[in-house]
Amino acid sequence: MSSTTIQVSIFIFITALIAFLTYIKCRAAIRSSDQSVDADNKEVFLAGGGLSWLFVAGSITLTNLSTDQLVGMNGNQMLLVAWWEFAAVIGLIVLAKVFLPVYYKYECTTTTELLEKRYGDKHIRAVISVLFLLGNVGIFIPAMLYGGSKFMITMFGLDTSIMTLAIAFAAAGSAYAVFGGLRAVAVSDAYSGVLLLGLGMVVVFLALKAINFDFTGIPADRLTLIGDNASAIPWHTLLTGMLFIQIFYWSTNQTITQRAMASPTVQEGQKGVYAAAVIRLLIVPAIIVIPGIVSYKLYGRIENDGAYGRIVGDVLPVWLSGAFAAAIAAAVLTSVNSILNASTALYVCDIHEKYSTSKPNVKKLNVIITISIVLIALALVPFYAKSSSIIETIQQLYGLLSMPILSAFLVCLLFNDVDSRAAIIAVIFGVVFYGALFFYAPIHYIHSMFVTLISCVLLSLTVSRFVFGTSPSLVARSS
Repeated sequence: MSSTTIQVSIFIFITALIAFLTYIKCRAAIRSSDQSVDADNKEVFLAGGGLSWLFVAGSITLTNLSTDQLVGMNGNQMLLVAWWEFAAVIGLIVLAKVFLPVYYKYECTTTTELLEKRYGDKHIRAVISVLFLLGNVGIFIPAMLYGGSKFMITMFGLDTSIMTLAIAFAAAGSAYAVFGGLRAVAVSDAYSGVLLLGLGMVVVFLALKAINFDFTGIPADRLTLIGDNASAIPWHTLLTGMLFIQIFYWSTNQTITQRAMASPTVQEGQKGVYAAAVIRLLIVPAIIVIPGIVSYKLYGRIENDGAYGRIVGDVLPVWLSGAFAAAIAAAVLTSVNSILNASTALYVCDIHEKYSTSKPNVKKLNVIITISIVLIALALVPFYAKSSSIIETIQQLYGLLSMPILSAFLVCLLFNDVDSRAAIIAVIFGVVFYGALFFYAPIHYIHSMFVTLISCVLLSLTVSRFVFGTSPSLVARSS
């Protein structure tokens, strides 16, 4: 039996096994007899409120740990990018301690529902949802489809196009999102997460073994956690925008937060978030930096995010490479289907039900929105194929949306009596302001994100006070 046959056979077997186990778990779930729209929303978008902490932790971990992290961060071939993961621990703790109790208190289906309830206006909810949707369609999904396809081609030396594999990933990810809702997404995430994290650590060990655990000869700037001004993450950015990037991503991003909102109680959701934080601190940093650093010693600088696929293909034995391909495929699929499910939730709950009909056919809309998003995302994959560093491209682009969005959440949590129109003006201003800073200001984009956030918050309070005549005041701690 040829090595290719072995790889493909193992890949198909493991992929099918994960799908089968997911089906069995979801079929056994107790579904509510309530046939109302709210019940449909809760089942499709919050798994019926039935996710245990284990599936919350697994789903959060694998939704984030996709090929944009594995391929993109290892593609930088340096230790410095581990700061994205270390800082993420803080973001997860903020989610568990600050945001999650508020989402449960207000019985939110989407994170943006909190905005409507705090500002008393459906329009700000819709505006923020549109921005989230733009980020999902234009940034995250095409980047993940590109990253997964790039890895497969590099690892196996495939003679096929990026678009062919991207279409295959998109089709499979859509099936999970359409037919299973969040329950299937989260369950498959958890099963796939065990596989990916386990094999990811195997790759780390085998990569280290390939250089006899000896890092000599690797330039010091590849092994430092203190970045200078010319580095991807200068040390001083850790004191400004980095923290708020993490708070935005982990605490307001529907794709991530949705999992923690799908537990039967806030305490169960918090347990899952804390478990995800432990995984992020102890396991993930090694997986996303060590293989890339080792590849630098073995091959030198590899352009266009090709380092991870090459070293995995070299260090893994044939019988494991098929399993790892299945793990990577699972990472792509679960991340894509997670974003698709979250995007549908945002559109249905925040836009369609508010401006079209209050009693839509949720399952039908799920299909329509999923297919539409996938087609747009596929059209954007070639753009990411031209990027020299996919992870940096994602962060830079998302700055257009992340800090303006976060400003609306921070204002509604920290202040009373802020006019929603002022918050919307500040959000729109923030998008334009960050773009101007990014292209014209001589400061790092992470600093630009911090400046954008502070400017949006101040503008929101000022416009509310002096244009709309309200009296913004800090929320009392007991509120």
